[in-house]
Amino acid sequence: MENPEIVATQLCADFENKSPQELLVYLLERFGNRIALASSMGLEDQVLTDMIVRINPHARIFTIDTGRLFPETYHLIDRTNNRYDIRMEVYFPEHNAVEKYVTDNGINAFYESVDKRKACCGVRKIEPLLRAFATLDVWICGLRNQQSVTRTGVKSVEWDATNRLIKVNPLVHWTEEQMWHYIRAHNVPFNVLHERNFPSIGCQPCTRSVVPGEDIRSGRWWWESPEHKECGLHRR
Repeated sequence: MENPEIVATQLCADFENKSPQELLVYLLERFGNRIALASSMGLEDQVLTDMIVRINPHARIFTIDTGRLFPETYHLIDRTNNRYDIRMEVYFPEHNAVEKYVTDNGINAFYESVDKRKACCGVRKIEPLLRAFATLDVWICGLRNQQSVTRTGVKSVEWDATNRLIKVNPLVHWTEEQMWHYIRAHNVPFNVLHERNFPSIGCQPCTRSVVPGEDIRSGRWWWESPEHKECGLHRR
């Protein structure tokens, strides 16, 4: 492939005023088996799953089972597979690394410091994601500018220098209202926790419900300041 950083810049310019579907149609055709949606099973990724399967039912979609997800999230994986007649790829953390982290730090050490929390994310989430990334040239994710202070500068297509991949955010300019409209209009399965005031859902011990009017990411790692609320994957 030609210089991927230049490709990312050009794609961002070419599709700046195009719909998410138009961007996905082009990318899925161009990159074939070297592009995939990294789904966290959130609202954005469920919208993207629906869009992608409508374009290419054989496109790659994968998720990470950290071992500490909500039961409702596991149920959603099955519901999504059954709804679209697909089998998304599921990556797991290396058990030796998980065992070492827990032995060295304790089962819930992530509450003690940002460093220990990010170390847990590194073992349970980042390492399996990197294994998935090793098979890709392009990854699709559901980042939106509206999600948090750490995501206000996200573009629809960008070069991810950390992971050496083209990173695609088709819903970057979408509002929460637009997502819910799409989900209702197309009968897209979603996590029932969203109806219980969980706008952003990750691992069970690191996610809580929020009150109306709070930032949509405020329920994630709520004991930390807003500028730290990333797992380390979306470094900016």
